Amino acid sequence: MQRYRISTELSEMDIDVIHGFVSESYWAKGIPKSVLKKALMNSLCFGVFTDDNAQIGFGRLITDRATYAYLADVFILDEYRGLGLSKALMTNIVSHPDLQGLRRMVLATRDAHGLYAKFGFETVPNPETLMQVWQPEVYSVSE
Repeated sequence: MQRYRISTELSEMDIDVIHGFVSESYWAKGIPKSVLKKALMNSLCFGVFTDDNAQIGFGRLITDRATYAYLADVFILDEYRGLGLSKALMTNIVSHPDLQGLRRMVLATRDAHGLYAKFGFETVPNPETLMQVWQPEVYSVSE
C-alpha cells in the first residue's frame, strides 16, 4: 500500500514537477520556471509526496503569517486524484501553526469550490470591494 506525506521544506519541492503542472494550468499558463521558482522562494509551500519521495501534489500560501494569506497553485497530479490527497493537503494547510489567527485567507478557483467550502472558504459577499491589476499576457513572449 502506497503511503503519502506532506512537507513544507522548500528544499524538497521538485520545481520540474511543479512547473510542469502550473505552467499548463488555466491560472498560470506559460509561467517561466524562473518566475515560479522565485514565487516558491517567497511563499509557504506544501508538497505532497509518495513514500519514495516523488512529488505528486502542491500548494502554496502567499502570506505575512500574521493577518493575511492567498492560497495559490494547488494541485494533485491526475493519476493520484480520488485518494483523498487534496483533502489531506488542505487539512495540513489550514492547520499549519503559521496560519492560525489570520484575519483573511483567500483563493481563486474556477472549478474546486466544493473542496474549498469543506475548509471554510465561501464566496466573497462583497466582490465590488475587490480590485486588481490584471495582466493575463504577462508570461507571453513578445516578438
